[in-house]
Formats: sequence, structure tokens, C-alpha cells
Amino acid sequence: MEIQKQKFQKIFGNVTKKKQIHESVLLVENSNGDVSYSFGYGGKNVDTPFFIASITKLFTTTCIFILREQGKLSLDDEIARYLKKDTLRNLHVYKGREYSNRLTLSNLLFHTSGLRDVIEEGSNKSKKRAIYKDVQIDFNETIIKTKEIKPHFAPGMGKRAHYANINFEILGKIIEIVTNSTLEDVYRQLIFDPLELKNTYLPKDEDDFIPYVYYKNTAFYRPKLLRSIRASGGCVSTARELMVFIKTFFKGKLFKNTVFHELKVNNRLQASMLPIHYGAGYMRVPLNGLATLFMGKGELIGHSGSTGSLAFYYPEKDMFFIGDVNQMENPATPVRLVMRLAMSMKS
Repeated sequence: MEIQKQKFQKIFGNVTKKKQIHESVLLVENSNGDVSYSFGYGGKNVDTPFFIASITKLFTTTCIFILREQGKLSLDDEIARYLKKDTLRNLHVYKGREYSNRLTLSNLLFHTSGLRDVIEEGSNKSKKRAIYKDVQIDFNETIIKTKEIKPHFAPGMGKRAHYANINFEILGKIIEIVTNSTLEDVYRQLIFDPLELKNTYLPKDEDDFIPYVYYKNTAFYRPKLLRSIRASGGCVSTARELMVFIKTFFKGKLFKNTVFHELKVNNRLQASMLPIHYGAGYMRVPLNGLATLFMGKGELIGHSGSTGSLAFYYPEKDMFFIGDVNQMENPATPVRLVMRLAMSMKS
């Protein structure tokens, strides 16, 4: 295994020597933890808190699976069952037809709603504003802004999926309605406390520690923005604690992992996210396609974040990868990194 460790170290070194990468961490383990390698750069280690961005979606997915198991909701439920008519009116109008009341929880979870992402696809100002100015947008404002941009397709149309944070923001709101609680409390009760995660949290007030995020050579501090994308990307954690969580997510402790056999969803996401597919609330990255010149085997399952975070499982070799390169400039970096790590494990 020493040879494998050297391969991982070399791949990690190649990423961290890029001038845009100022700090980084990588933790690699097998299921029972008897194989464990960690690498740090720029003063970062497995206990350094970092902004996990869209890996937060796995926490939201976990809550949905648990509440589904408890019989409190169904993936076939239309969101009109939970949200007010005014909130929903004109949310999804495609080719002159209104689909808002027909959107289901599964459309949101699998990104098959067709809704667009406000920050990524709203006016160009939205993305620039998010990077250069710290503003808090509440749920209702996000809904209003989503109504201003036309959806990509009708819900559940063919095998189409389009990745958009709004899907998970609505799921987060539905979790709060179903539990009559705040998302912070639900995460804590259903995930953080049972797994004894002490350094994983959804920041909710000024006292909560919020890490800086790099865009090129500038470190940004964005507490308000973070609190605007709670269910889709607002969490802070460490590599050590994320490893505990990702193992539990795929190996079943918090919910029955038979859910992955029941929900064999696998849709390709928009071209800008190649080669990522989306399953039941998590990313799937095939390793036997064009991106790897058909050289790989199996797939990576888990999630990456636009700030450079990654949390993936490689079932083919029973290996888990957790890391962060803390750089927003190129959101593809963490997925490319984890693909290289997995591909280096050829027997």
C-alpha cells in the first residue's frame, strides 16, 4: 500500500503546486479505516474547518430519506402539498404551461425539475454580486428571482437533469415544514448528534466560525451568502468528520441503504458539469467514459462543491475520498482530482 500512498501524494502535490491553490487537505480511507492516508498543504489538516459548499446537499438528502422512512413524506408528493399557492404561482412556466403545482419532491432531489439556478443563471450580476458582495437572500426572495428566469424543460422530461440550488432550497424549506423545526436543528437531531459530529454545523449567527473562501488570489469572507444557501450549500465541517458522515451515508446507519437500490436514478447533468450524472440526491461520476478515455472501472458516488470541496466513495475499490482545495475559480478541480485518485488505483 506504500506505493499507492506515494501515488496519492504525487497527485495531491500536482494539484497543490498550482499557484491558485493556497491551502488544501485530502483524507483517503477504506470502509473499516484500517487503510487511512491524509495529506495537508498550506497549514490545513484533517481537523481544519472548511466550507463544504454543495456537499451540504448530502445532509439535506439524508434528512429526506429519514423522513421518508418515518412516513412523514413521500418522494411522489407534489410540493404544492407543503408550500403556499402564492409561493408556487408562476414558479415553473414552460412554453406557456404552468407546471408549478406538478413539481414533486423527486423532481427536486434528482434535479429533474427543469428550474434554473438564480446565482449561476440569473442576470450576470447575480454571480458577480455573490462573489464580490456579501448579501443575504431569504427563501422568498430566491423564489421571486427564480420566477424571473425561464425553466430549461418541463419537470421529469425524459432523462434530462439540470443542476440548480433552488431544488435543494425548496427541499430544505419542506424539511422545516414537515418537522416544524429549523434546518439547523433537524441536521443536528438527525445527523450531527447521532454521528457525534462536534465540528460540523450550519452557521446561523454572527458568532459561528465561517472559513474564508478563495477566488483566484483573494480570500473572501461571506457569512451572509452562506446563510442564503443553507440547504443547498451552507455547511462547515472538517475532513475527519466528513469522512464519518460519507461512510454512514453510503453504508447505512442513519437510513436504510436499500434506498439506493430502490432509486436507481442516473441522469446526465448539463454540459457544463460533464462528466457528472445525478442520482438520488448525490453525484455519480462514471469512470468508464470519454473523460477517462474509457480506461476506468465503476463510478464515484458522492458530491463536490463549487469552492473546491469533495466527498466521494469508490465502491469498486472500497475507498472514500474527502478533501478541499479551497478555490472557486474552477469548480471542476475537485472532481478531476478525485477521478485521478481513483484511476491511480488500478490493480
